Amino acid sequence: MVAVFFAQGTEEIEALTQVDVLRRAGVETCLVGVGGKVLAGAHDIVVQCDLEEGELPLDRLEMVVLPGGLPGAYHLNDSPVVQKALDRMVETGGWMAAICAAPLVLGRRGLTGGKRVTCYPGFEKELAGGLYTGTAVERDGRMITGNGPGAALPFALELVRALKGDETAEALGGSMQWRR
Repeated sequence: MVAVFFAQGTEEIEALTQVDVLRRAGVETCLVGVGGKVLAGAHDIVVQCDLEEGELPLDRLEMVVLPGGLPGAYHLNDSPVVQKALDRMVETGGWMAAICAAPLVLGRRGLTGGKRVTCYPGFEKELAGGLYTGTAVERDGRMITGNGPGAALPFALELVRALKGDETAEALGGSMQWRR
């Protein structure tokens, strides 16, 4: 299962694109509300989450996705359940993904050190020894990062590539009329 976390002030396109694309690929994906089940994103779009953070079955997780947006990324950073989910990914060798401002959550936990990572410009200082590339999407080991709202679709397709392979990601991208 993939958990895409959503908090008050989350960048909607960075969260909902991930849920949409992963579900198109046949990946069980839950939108998990941090601070409630119905939350407004960074642009006042009200989102109905599948689960509240306390309902998340941590033992079923294979990937954690952290969308950016402010103050959403800070709310994710402060969430004990996000911390538990990331701890679970470290323990099990699961996937961690963050886009825009949300790589700060990984950096503040010392998870980005020595890894190639990207983020929204201005958040590089939060990467705690990460090797900032400035690219739209970066994958290093079991960590995937994206640089902002414009990277939402290629970031989502990289998540699919990680979980389902190149062929599935390419076919899905093609069916969605994605052109690099």
